Amino acid sequence: MRRIPVLPTILVVAAVAVMITLGLWQGLVRLPEKEAQLAQLAANPVRPPVAFPTTPDDRLLFRRTSALCRDVTGISRAGAGSAGYRLIATCRPAAGTPAIKVQLGTTRDPLKDVQWSGGRVSGWISHAPDATPMISRLFSHVPQEMLLVSDKPLAGLVANTRPDISLVPNNHLAYAGQWLFFAALACVIYVLALRRRGSR
Repeated sequence: MRRIPVLPTILVVAAVAVMITLGLWQGLVRLPEKEAQLAQLAANPVRPPVAFPTTPDDRLLFRRTSALCRDVTGISRAGAGSAGYRLIATCRPAAGTPAIKVQLGTTRDPLKDVQWSGGRVSGWISHAPDATPMISRLFSHVPQEMLLVSDKPLAGLVANTRPDISLVPNNHLAYAGQWLFFAALACVIYVLALRRRGSR
């Protein structure tokens, strides 16, 4: 029987160790963190309102908020699933302050022309649509911009859907299972490869 190749074995063992580590990290670290975050988000809609954040803070998602939207500089649209499209205004609460985004409402008409001059908006805090490519987001770790979702339809649009905690993904247990499965599969494939090599 041939000797077990040293370098390939080291590489496979290292790869399996990394995959097992990632699986345990997803299941033992990331999963409890996400469950704690979801518990906080579930309680946020009934907590007292807060000022709209000037910097990204995911702990405030789904909290009630309000802001004065002045100097509307543009209105963009983004996908809204079965609701069609959501219309998002960019404005400033006051001169010299950072711009914020306000989701006015939704429409199924992709060509609907919306005019809105601003005003006081109340609603809840959400994430603004992120146009950054997925691969860039994985490596940049840039916090996602905050969005004020109006609780009343503005500019003749359909009302926004209410916050739904069930729409927040929690896939860490599945990720853990995938990494552990990949580790087991790599071991099986390498053992079969060694047996085939030894039988020659």
